[in-house]
Amino acid sequence: MGKDSNPLILAYYLPQFHPFKENEEWWGKGFTEWTNVGKAKPLYKGHYQPKVPADLGYYDLRLPIIAEQQANLAREAGVSGFCYWHYWFGDGKELMEMPFYRAVETGKPDFPFCLGWANESWMAKLWNKNGATGKTLIEQKYTGKEDNELHFNRYKKAFSDSRYIKVNGRPFFLIYRPLDFYNIKEFMQQWNTLLQKEGIADSFYFVAHARNESECDSLVSLGFDAINIFPLQRTPKNSKEFFKELYNKFHKRITGIPRLINYKDIINTTWNDEYEAKENFMPTLIPNWDHSPRSGKHALILNNSTPENWRKHIQTILQGVSRKNNKIIMLKSWNEWGEGNYMEPDLKYGKAYINILKEELDKFNK
Repeated sequence: MGKDSNPLILAYYLPQFHPFKENEEWWGKGFTEWTNVGKAKPLYKGHYQPKVPADLGYYDLRLPIIAEQQANLAREAGVSGFCYWHYWFGDGKELMEMPFYRAVETGKPDFPFCLGWANESWMAKLWNKNGATGKTLIEQKYTGKEDNELHFNRYKKAFSDSRYIKVNGRPFFLIYRPLDFYNIKEFMQQWNTLLQKEGIADSFYFVAHARNESECDSLVSLGFDAINIFPLQRTPKNSKEFFKELYNKFHKRITGIPRLINYKDIINTTWNDEYEAKENFMPTLIPNWDHSPRSGKHALILNNSTPENWRKHIQTILQGVSRKNNKIIMLKSWNEWGEGNYMEPDLKYGKAYINILKEELDKFNK
């Protein structure tokens, strides 16, 4: 990549929308994210719920044609590839691996991909609207070098696939909770050695997902090549923001209304001069967010997420990376319907978000 290169837009992809044994044990027969999405209700005047998928409907990822249709829509949007969320819990245990494995084994869809390791325990309260239970559904474990090697070997075929996204020849691999993994530096060194032995590349392009700005220095010192910050997790930088945040939490508790954030505020805080000056800081595009299908009144919601505000957000991010060699932009997300965080068409806006992203990328790349 270089200053004259076009942006690389990598969209987070949730491989959930199919029944599997563990989910049915926890939540009942046939449960998928659509179960919560379909029964969501508006929680205040003007609240857009339920969100109903349009072109693809309430799809089932067991059907290979859905993956092809998703890839076609992503191409229409100008998305460069999918970053599949990947759930490896340790001791060889993984969940929701089927859609990615199928893509690797069948060669379809013929669309670039990479992996983001969502290394965290699953808690029942994340899918429980009263937020009352602290039950752990499945625990994230780090069990040492043998498991690290097993983890690598399960995916080495993907890393050598011509569709796997590489940065300067190095496979892109994102880690969601890097500081939760006490041995993360040794893990990265071991994986780089294994990659070299396979003759795939000299090293991975390791990306850390940061919870907030305070983590960034620690992540750089660990040897990550880039850091992706998600704007909803940024910490308030001044007293005005702090007291506004405090008021929002108090208001939510008193009224029972979910925590609302103006989408325009996200546009204004997503990127700044400090980020632009750091070559290894990687921005996030976020079209929308509404966690209420899962969390009810405990949700966080981006208010005023409209196609035109989305356009302004894209313009801000593209301008911010215009002078950088590293023009990788994470798009959160392609299909997180349970979080109201998606690019796929819905009944209200159709393909508006897809079309606007393509329009702005075409203008920028001229």
